[in-house]
Amino acid sequence: MNNMNQMMKQVKKMQEQMLKAQEELETKTVEGTAGGGAVTVSVNGHKKLLSLVIKPEAVDPDDVEMLQDLVLTAVNDALTKADELANKDMGKFTGGMKIPGLF
Repeated sequence: MNNMNQMMKQVKKMQEQMLKAQEELETKTVEGTAGGGAVTVSVNGHKKLLSLVIKPEAVDPDDVEMLQDLVLTAVNDALTKADELANKDMGKFTGGMKIPGLF
């Protein structure tokens, strides 16, 4: 019975550490870029878009589609990096398993 109590304490401690790591992801940021830095976006570890910077030379009224593509590419780049950050930070608790709803 003592082993069960010890194990439950360890599980509770691990849960607390996981919650803390999830909270910390909100304060960590990553950047995605496209067009050699013409478009830069910043997202946090919870995949919330924090900023979008478009350099003036990326704006061509005759080629709006190019700007749209640059924005999409930069956002997707940042979101991929946010996933990698979450997987790295939370992976130490899950042993690399993908647990739906965890991150």
